[in-house]
This record gives sequence, structure tokens and C-alpha cells, in this order.
Amino acid sequence: MLTSLTPANQQFVRDIDRLSEQMRTAQQQISTGKRIHTIADDPDQISTLLQARADLEGSRVTSANLGRVQSEVDAGEQAIQSGVKLFERVRTLGAAGTSDTSSAETRAALAQEVAAIYEELVGLTNTTVEGRFIFSGDQDQVSPYQLDLTKTPPLSAYGGSAATRQVQHPNGTTFPVSRTAQEIFDSTDPSTNVFKAVDALRIALQANDRTGIRTAVQNLDKPDIFLNRQLSFYGTTQQKIADAKEFGSRYQLQLQTQIGAIEDADTTYAILTLSQAKVNQQAAFEAHAQIPHGSLFDFLR
Repeated sequence: MLTSLTPANQQFVRDIDRLSEQMRTAQQQISTGKRIHTIADDPDQISTLLQARADLEGSRVTSANLGRVQSEVDAGEQAIQSGVKLFERVRTLGAAGTSDTSSAETRAALAQEVAAIYEELVGLTNTTVEGRFIFSGDQDQVSPYQLDLTKTPPLSAYGGSAATRQVQHPNGTTFPVSRTAQEIFDSTDPSTNVFKAVDALRIALQANDRTGIRTAVQNLDKPDIFLNRQLSFYGTTQQKIADAKEFGSRYQLQLQTQIGAIEDADTTYAILTLSQAKVNQQAAFEAHAQIPHGSLFDFLR
């Protein structure tokens, strides 16, 4: 220990330590691009910095969830879009069945095509994304419907559950992202039930029941409107997800800017500081070398 240094030598040692610390800090900032590495570097900003980092990570997780949900919503929208087109085909077949020129054989053929569309519609309800039945609600490992036209009734009971899942918006709010096959195709209101409307037309065509066919065709209007409303829900949800992702991107940029303002080093200033500290250190050594010898400090050198 240098316990017998003169006051001048003690000041010299303190000055050299201070310059060495400046050089170390500047070199670290230049090499890492950061000015904060420990709490001691800026205690007043640590709390704000940690909160901003936590918010950024949370926003990134939310955006990743939105990306996964988007694939499900897109698949749902495409499935219902296909359903709308299939239902329009059913309307066309029904209109053909009401024609006075249609024979029993013609209507039987039309009934077979309607039956095939019925099967396609039920098949759409079994749409999966990453192994999940997207129209089965929260019970997404179970197929929502099965169809067997040799049975009465041909359609199984709904096998899923209610859809209660919601996705979080980066602003902290939540919104629903799906509906069940039961809500979309098998409404509890018979007048808007897509499956019942299609099956009623199939049965009437198969029986060559002209009155039944006309009634079935007339009853296609409300299910058609209802199905298009379900499509509109998915289209709106797609837009909500797109807006949420854009909001999240802006928010993350804002947080990154905030974090950078707190912890990023001013590299130009750090380089100048390092250069000046080196100059000052060299000048200090040169000045100290001019001091007359004879002190204990000189002896210890």
C-alpha cells in the first residue's frame, strides 16, 4: 500500500485512475454501442429501461399470437367463402328443379348433386389449421360434424363447444376471432339454418315433390343472407388483425426508439472522449516525469 504518498502524488494517482475509468467506459461504449451495462451506469434510468424492455417483449409475443391467429381466420374466411359459392350452386339446382320441364329422373340427378354439395359443406366445417379444428370452438381436437346420408337424420350432433377464445390487441384490448360450425351452418333458428335448408331441398328433389321443391327454394333466401353475414364477420376480423399488427409494429418501433435513447451510446462522443483521455493521460505522465525525484512515490517507481 502507498500510504506515504505526498498530496501531489495522491492527486496524480486519482487523476490517472479517473482517466483510466474514462478510457475503459469509452472503449466499452464503442465496442458494444451501449452506454448502460450495469445499474451503476445510470441508476435513474434503469426502471424506465426495464419497463420499456418488458413492454417490447410483451408486444412481440402479442404480434406473434396475432400471426398464428391470422392463419386460422384466413382459413375460416376461405372455407366460408367456399360455402357461399356452394350455396349459390344449391339455389341454381333448386331453381332447375322447379322447372315444368324437369322430369323425375332429372330431379333425382339434381338431388344427387345437392347431396354432394351437402357433403362438401359438412366437409368445410372440418377445416383444420396446425391440427386444430377451427370451427369446433374451444374443443378444437374434435370434429364438429359428420354426415351419413343413409341415416335419419343424416347429420350428427355438433361435436365441439362454444368459441370463447379471444386474441389480445397490442393496445391491451381483446376481440373474438372465430365462430363455431354450429353458429355458421347449423343455426338454432330453423329459418337461417344452412344445413336444414340444403337437406330439405335434397329430400324434396329426391321425392319429385314439386310443391316441396318450391317451398325449399323459397326457404333458401334467409340462410343465404345469414351465411354471408358469417363471411362478413371473418372479413371484419381479418381487418382487425391487420390493424392490430400494424399498431403493434408502430408501438414496437416507438419502444425501440425509447430504449435506444436511454441505453445507446453516442459513439462519436465516446471516440472523442477516449482520444481526449489518452491525450490527458499522456500529458499527465509527462508532467509528472518533470517533478524532482526524491519522494517515496519516486522510490516505489
